[in-house]
Amino acid sequence: MKDCTIYKTVDIIGKKWSLCVLLELYKGENKKKRFNELKNKLQDVTPKTLSTRLKELEDQGFIVKKTDDSTVPIKCEYSLTESGEDFIRVIHDIKKWGLKWKFENDECENSNCRLCQL
Repeated sequence: MKDCTIYKTVDIIGKKWSLCVLLELYKGENKKKRFNELKNKLQDVTPKTLSTRLKELEDQGFIVKKTDDSTVPIKCEYSLTESGEDFIRVIHDIKKWGLKWKFENDECENSNCRLCQL
């Protein structure tokens, strides 16, 4: 099964917080977010876990990290790659499935994920 595309994909995105990190990078008009912005939005994630997920998602090509060392402190910003942007459609499909089969959430049903404030 190790060569199965589904198993390989789930290994990448199935880790806790991975989808939430991608969704937070997608949300809002600002396409770039710093570590602390993500940490504040994902309140229950530990800094270590967030750092690990960001590195994994970067290694897998979902996000890109830009470092500006011309400032003190050094400024790092994360944003979605083309692959990450494309994956947002999968997250929208998961949302649609959840709303159809599992959860009643009028606020979520009537909002665009990019504009979501939840």
